[in-house]
Amino acid sequence: MKAIQFSEYGPAEVLQLVDIAAPETGPGQVRIDVHAVSVNPVDWKIRAGLMAKYFALELPAGTGRDGAGIVSEIGDGAEAVQIGDAVSFMMPRGVYCTAEQIAIPAEFTALKPGHISMHEAAAYPLAAVTAWAMLEERYAGEIAGRDVLVHGGAGGVGGMLVQIARHMGARVAATCSAANTDYVTSLGAATTVAYDAQDFTAELSDMDVVFDTMGGEINARSYAVLKKGGHLVCINAAPIEDLSAEQDVTMQIAEVSDIGGALAAVAGLIGDKVLAPQVNRVFPLAGIADAHRLVETGHARSKIVVTIGNP
Repeated sequence: MKAIQFSEYGPAEVLQLVDIAAPETGPGQVRIDVHAVSVNPVDWKIRAGLMAKYFALELPAGTGRDGAGIVSEIGDGAEAVQIGDAVSFMMPRGVYCTAEQIAIPAEFTALKPGHISMHEAAAYPLAAVTAWAMLEERYAGEIAGRDVLVHGGAGGVGGMLVQIARHMGARVAATCSAANTDYVTSLGAATTVAYDAQDFTAELSDMDVVFDTMGGEINARSYAVLKKGGHLVCINAAPIEDLSAEQDVTMQIAEVSDIGGALAAVAGLIGDKVLAPQVNRVFPLAGIADAHRLVETGHARSKIVVTIGNP
């Protein structure tokens, strides 16, 4: 079968279309004929070698953490889905999905709601599951009726955070480019701050929670807009320095501890039309290097999807 792999770390040009053996379906797993995958920021960072110090890859390695397709085989004990079901999926860490077929534990799949396309079904799992994890009470506390700031509100994770936080009853502010303010408002942000025209530390104050999808300088400056006792919830996007003790706030890096449970939760929100997957552009498999380059700019709105080519 066809798959995308890279044999060395480097720019997008290292991505190659190769022939590999089709996966075998083990107990508790399902085989999926992949229709589309999304491209996430972590994908280019892994490909470029920026994550090598955190976890080592055995090269050649694949790329891609989430997508959508059709169940074509079911292993022993995998009873949650049936052959022919259209599903979204999120791969376990270290397992990649930009290939014509994958084998994955059944609990890491969710049935595709009938009202969304296969491209939309491929776009949401990693972003929505990450957002769901960041919103857990152990990180953010109770957010209903509280003021929260989402950095990168037009991005994949940020857009999901805006939608889910608004659904949970928070008053949502979000940073984004001036070009994306209307889009982020449409997702549910009551206030937008255009980072290319405004300083969020001058525009906002006394926030209960800041959700940081950016890291680095943005993370350091976010303490200034939090009230005492507030929460700064982060993901591993760029290096951060923990200043929480001196600022009298809580800072935590969110981790996805239950992929299956989180995926089922966000899939339920999509099925209820509370949460809407967002797709910016769709690339053919032959254009995956271009898809990586676009995501690597850091300015892609919502999600980038690659079509695999299964009928």
